[in-house]
Amino acid sequence: MPSTSNNDFRWLWLGQTVSQLGEQTSLVVLPLFAVLTLDIGAGQLGVLRAVEQAPILLLSLLVGAWVDRWRTRTVMVVADVGRTLVLGAAAVAGLLNWLGLPALFVLAFVAGVLSVFFDVAYQASLVRLVMSDQLVRGNSVLEGSRSAAQIGGPALGGALVTLLSAPIAVASSALFFALSFLSVRRIRRTESVPERSERSPRVWRRIHEGLRFVAGDSSLRAVCLAAAAFQFFFAATMTVYLLFLPRELHLSGTAVGLALAATGPGALLGSVLAARLPGRFGYGTVLVGAAALGDGAFLCVPALQGSSAATISVLLAVNFVFGTAGQLVSVTVMAVRQAVTPHGMQGRAAATITFAGMGLAPLGSLVGGFLAQEWGLRTGLLVTAGGMVLSPVVMALSPLVRLGKDLHALARDRPGAE
Repeated sequence: MPSTSNNDFRWLWLGQTVSQLGEQTSLVVLPLFAVLTLDIGAGQLGVLRAVEQAPILLLSLLVGAWVDRWRTRTVMVVADVGRTLVLGAAAVAGLLNWLGLPALFVLAFVAGVLSVFFDVAYQASLVRLVMSDQLVRGNSVLEGSRSAAQIGGPALGGALVTLLSAPIAVASSALFFALSFLSVRRIRRTESVPERSERSPRVWRRIHEGLRFVAGDSSLRAVCLAAAAFQFFFAATMTVYLLFLPRELHLSGTAVGLALAATGPGALLGSVLAARLPGRFGYGTVLVGAAALGDGAFLCVPALQGSSAATISVLLAVNFVFGTAGQLVSVTVMAVRQAVTPHGMQGRAAATITFAGMGLAPLGSLVGGFLAQEWGLRTGLLVTAGGMVLSPVVMALSPLVRLGKDLHALARDRPGAE
């Protein structure tokens, strides 16, 4: 990173790490609390996960338009403060035995709203801190921080719910968001954001500009379609998966957390590889190959039986491969998006792609719950995991597969490139 932004980037990196650790912990704490403590069914778990993901569908485009007009540091700080207060209040409610399913729905939705703000802002913040030729390295470092969170978050969440209590598990997430707030607020660099004139475009016009920009670019359009296919079926898969592990394989909450945590070391490796493989083999080859490997790995899970050491070993291997490949895809896609997007469009482009991909996640969660309830956990998991393979197929049939080793040339060919 450039010397003028070293300290700021370090604070962003630290804040992102602990924020993602809080997110990863809460993403396991809430469903496991509902499954193990409230004994909810597949349909109710699908609704819970859909409520948590609904803000992405409802707010991503609006947030993207707003973030392009605000300082990303301010957005991230406010989001962290909000999540700290919300989860802190939820922890108190849990200690008072008020943390039932309705309260979980409210908690999941509010935390999801604040996470949309934080995630869009941090994706747009990097281009305001580093030079364009350092985006891949910067993304690799930031995504590596997310990997570190994935190592500890799921295992910590599962262990806290099983060994202690849901309120303490929720309180741990609140603590992580408080630490993220303390880190991000240390960023000192003044961001260059577009000046607000008296006749600034209306927010809906700015949203339309972001949609038109992404839809008009063949690479970004393909990213949206592949992301939509992946996120829909991944949400469905995870809904079934979180029921399949404790109820079909009879794994404890700690064992479930350990299996999920294996994505962390894999993602850490993926972050390292993402800084090297695209420049050697080409961005298109890496995108399609990694997506096919990671998504296809989940097809092994429905064949597992029992809670033996062999079963847990296979789960660890599957999640490790999925984490490695998924991180490769994530970092590479982010580098492609940032390279072809003008500075003033970064927030809207990130939000549009998030909306196109994650916007279908709530529906996917509902479908996953329905399939698990009507077809059984094993069949439901096989169908949803098979659907994830549609994502690399979409990439292989799109211009993404032809991306070479030089993103700078790709960016220069785009109208409005800066």
